[in-house]
Amino acid sequence: MPSKCEILCEILIAVLLPPVGVCLRRGCCTVEFLICLVLTIVGYVPGIIYALYVIVFQNQEEYFDEARRPLYYSA
Repeated sequence: MPSKCEILCEILIAVLLPPVGVCLRRGCCTVEFLICLVLTIVGYVPGIIYALYVIVFQNQEEYFDEARRPLYYSA
């Protein structure tokens, strides 16, 4: 599980340079990176939103442990 400092650094990089944040998390030759690059070129804010989505909401198991899951969560 990544530390709080690692998560904060990834989020800061995703806000400043969205494609770089996705590249560090997923790799540079992935669909997620290309989508983020296109969204950043089209508009900076959509690129940030997508980068934060990729970093925080994909692979939630890395960030949230069993104790923090809601009661209605079904695995």
